Amino acid sequence: MKKRMEANDGEGYKRESEILYAGGFIPDLGLKPETVPCFLTTAFVMDDLSEALEVKKKRGYTYIRTANPNRTALAQAVSYLEGGESSLIFSSGMGAITTALITLLAPGDHVICNEDIYGETFEVMTKVMSKMSVDVEFMDLANPAAVKKAIRPATKMIYTEVISNPTLTLADLRSLAAIIHETKGVLMVDNTFTTPLAIRPLDFGADLVMNSLTKFLNGHSDAMGGSITARAEIIDKIQPFSMLCGTPGDPFSSWLIYRGLHTVELRVPKQMTTAAKLAEALRADKRVIAVNHPSLPDYPQRQLAAEMFVDQGRSAMLSFTVAEDIERIDRFMANLHFAHYAPTLGGIRTSLSHPVTSSHYNVPDAIRRQRGITPGMIRVSVGIENADDLINDFRRALEIFN
Repeated sequence: MKKRMEANDGEGYKRESEILYAGGFIPDLGLKPETVPCFLTTAFVMDDLSEALEVKKKRGYTYIRTANPNRTALAQAVSYLEGGESSLIFSSGMGAITTALITLLAPGDHVICNEDIYGETFEVMTKVMSKMSVDVEFMDLANPAAVKKAIRPATKMIYTEVISNPTLTLADLRSLAAIIHETKGVLMVDNTFTTPLAIRPLDFGADLVMNSLTKFLNGHSDAMGGSITARAEIIDKIQPFSMLCGTPGDPFSSWLIYRGLHTVELRVPKQMTTAAKLAEALRADKRVIAVNHPSLPDYPQRQLAAEMFVDQGRSAMLSFTVAEDIERIDRFMANLHFAHYAPTLGGIRTSLSHPVTSSHYNVPDAIRRQRGITPGMIRVSVGIENADDLINDFRRALEIFN
């Protein structure tokens, strides 16, 4: 019988080939479909108690919240992309973050969190963790020396995004991992903005990697999900809490995201390259005050970016700042032909977001401004449109600021 190729089988195949096969074999069911089907069932039937006990011992498929073949397939594919031992699939990125924090932290623990963080992660840290009596300290993680001084005996975690939302400031993952590991704590990293195609945080010492699968890895803006990738011992701790909190991903969303992953090598590299071209064009435009993207020659952490990223584009996200004139910003958005406002990111069509009125709406204005987030900032998630078309679209729309 012909050997079925599995990802990571040691043959040294390219990622664009292996991702098509990662997760394609469904364990326990003995199935080898050309396309993994969607298992829209709440439970799997067993003939008697003996079979039920055997399935339970093998941690097989019983009830949808405990395990589902679509989550299994997607988890295997995400583990392959991130280079991790095991993954869990959640109903959303926020479900993944919150479940992991609830599992790994306890009253009295201290967490150091990047001060330049996604708005809803900020709310989890300030509202949910405070109810658990977990002390969260927000810091500029771009300064490892200051982070090291902030470590306490109770410090159990450093939490950061690879590159911050929306200012695109890098975290030095290797330095942060070395600092937290001295205290036997863990480094948890959100890789949503960058994706494992640009960087695999586990290779830099991270212990847990979170992805909002809703975004680039799915890529089609039609499903919501999240993942945590880590060592099996960490995943085994989180899984029961996920089941009890009701945060596992549903079969249909998992199936859609798994399908989207198969084209990630066709989509995301192009998006990252186009983002770099658009960032350079905006940087050269006198109507734009500032542009944030790690490919730019004046990017403050250019050397660190060169050390961390494997793909030239580095991220398909960028942000830029114009005058703080909401009326003109509204007219700018209305004048765009391709790019459109949407409070999400990572799709195949270019979208805009206004952090002050969306992701960072509940963050106090003084804190936003301290982090460089002003009413004039616009965040861009670059799609797969032609780069020249996109650049010309932005240039025409910016005429409103003449």
